[in-house]
Amino acid sequence: MGRRPTIDRKELARLVTAGMSVQELAAHFGVSESGVLQAKRAAGLAKPMLDHSGAVPWKLTRAHAQSGPATNLRNLSAAAQGKPPAAERLNTAMRWAQRLVDAGLDVRYDAAEGFSEIPAPPEGSHVANVLAAARKGLEAY
Repeated sequence: MGRRPTIDRKELARLVTAGMSVQELAAHFGVSESGVLQAKRAAGLAKPMLDHSGAVPWKLTRAHAQSGPATNLRNLSAAAQGKPPAAERLNTAMRWAQRLVDAGLDVRYDAAEGFSEIPAPPEGSHVANVLAAARKGLEAY
């Protein structure tokens, strides 16, 4: 087995600053795109990823990961973290969440059944909390 190709961090930083794409970097260094992404993260050159675990605290099955509720919660989470999605997506998520809050509803998740709307618990609605965080994030934006 051959020696693994190495990526010089200084050259990587120079090429990233110059606007070279991940595909171009992979070809330049003779590594996979995944290798480039790993090197960028290790060198501190990758944009920080958003963390949606607070908004989507469940382990979603693949079938439910792109469902409306999951997508809306992630879009609200992005807004809360100062990286709002496109206006149409954000508007859809905000209207969805406000409709649930106004109706006194929340969401629950079951791996077999997916998302469903349930009465909001007395201690507070998950959707209401995510919506409030999104609004707070948008105020600072």
